[in-house]
Amino acid sequence: MSLDLYVDVVKKFIENLKPKKLILGGHSMGGVVIQEYYFRYPKGISALILVASGGRMRVSQIIFDLIKPDYQRYLNSLGKGTFYKKTSKEIIEKVVLETSQIYPGVTYRDFKICDAFDTLDKTNSIDIPCLIICGKYDQLTPIKYSQFFHDKIKNSELYIIDKAGHGVMIEKPKEVNKAIEKFIVNYL
Repeated sequence: MSLDLYVDVVKKFIENLKPKKLILGGHSMGGVVIQEYYFRYPKGISALILVASGGRMRVSQIIFDLIKPDYQRYLNSLGKGTFYKKTSKEIIEKVVLETSQIYPGVTYRDFKICDAFDTLDKTNSIDIPCLIICGKYDQLTPIKYSQFFHDKIKNSELYIIDKAGHGVMIEKPKEVNKAIEKFIVNYL
């Protein structure tokens, strides 16, 4: 598992799909992957949608310390670090169940990829429309990450969604979808 592998998979998918217009969107590490894809293959991309992501994605050592020795403890912590404090228990339980299906080593390596990622010096070279979405209470990729994108990317829109954390698209799907729809209508 590597960032190169993820970018290569996206590249192969796009080559097979052959879209007329290409909008790449990604949440958290998905945002890392699409940024890296954009910096390598900018031709043909119409817009980017970055959700709860950053140009540098430092990961707390606490996360690494939880994953390796006790994956269940890491899973149990998802509710506290990933979501707004009033997010329903049902939503959190579904995410924990889905995440539990991922091999711990994959989760660990994905966080390592995020931790090593840093393209802050390239951010201002993004010259296509960019939608930036973040939850107001995101503890993993705080608002300052999204604000940095908005400040550096000339043609960008920033949506900060209240009562949401890092799982913004799960916590507030209607608001996220509305922002994406509006962005597509206005820019493309």
